[in-house]
Amino acid sequence: MTQMSYSEAIRDGIRMEMRRDSGVFLAGEDVGIFGGCFGVTAGLQEEFGKERVVDTPVTETAIMGLGVGSAATGLRPIVEIMFADFMGVCLDELYNQAAKMRYMFGGKTKIPMVIRAPVGAGVSAAAQHSQSNEAWFAHIPGIKVVMPGSPADAKGLLEAAVRDDNPVVFLEHKLMLGMQGDVPEGEYVVPIGKADIKRSGTDVSLITWSGMVPKTLAAAEMLAAEGINAEVVDLRTLTPLDKETLLSSVEKTGRAVIVHEAVKTGGFGGEVAAVIADEGFGYLDAPVKRVTAPDTPIPFSPALEKLWIPDETRIVAAAKELVRG
Repeated sequence: MTQMSYSEAIRDGIRMEMRRDSGVFLAGEDVGIFGGCFGVTAGLQEEFGKERVVDTPVTETAIMGLGVGSAATGLRPIVEIMFADFMGVCLDELYNQAAKMRYMFGGKTKIPMVIRAPVGAGVSAAAQHSQSNEAWFAHIPGIKVVMPGSPADAKGLLEAAVRDDNPVVFLEHKLMLGMQGDVPEGEYVVPIGKADIKRSGTDVSLITWSGMVPKTLAAAEMLAAEGINAEVVDLRTLTPLDKETLLSSVEKTGRAVIVHEAVKTGGFGGEVAAVIADEGFGYLDAPVKRVTAPDTPIPFSPALEKLWIPDETRIVAAAKELVRG
């Protein structure tokens, strides 16, 4: 193990896969000389050259099209969209082409591509550069959606995504890029579709992912100080969803609080709640609660943005309501 930041862990995962497989390449706006908007890909062009770390024009449609076409012809592209908010520009290439080609061609064509993009608020980037839009992609059959909540998971899931023969949307939370943690050295793969119990507990299941993982763990410690033993379930992968781990936790605790940064209406937390209601209703001793952002655009004002983002206090309040009534 070695200490790495979340961004360093992603970069190390990319590096491991590019060394392992000459068919892996990276493309996106400023990913080469500049090292990416947030510095995640710094130094990779120096190691692998301009043919494998490609600085593209400012055109999301072309970046995504490059990924789809090269994946269909046998390469393993990692394409970066500078902000997940910009994915709407190239959505047709993703949901009508990448997601459907393998199915429509009877499995004869694989689309092994990774689409990396940062999500999340907290840096005063305002409404067009701060969204958590994972629910868009989770709604599309044929795409896998990954949102790691720790540096180790970021590296392991990135390597798994590159090796997958299907399109994987890999979403990185901006506020986690500097987060430090122990990360395995060398090649390291975390299976896609497997949740992780980040903290064991018996009284309530706190189900979360991505940038809400650290806040949910902090909330669990606050609850422990008040005699409530919370379990923290990090989904890590939204699609395919690890129902077994999710339902096993709810069966153990009898209560569920779903925590995500995205707005409430249409958020992926609604799908998680539906799975619990449909397949684990008999386990519940209380209604399922959601802690989310409000249904508004994200404010630019730092003071308003801080209020907009779900925090530990709201998570604690929701858990206490379920446990103590």
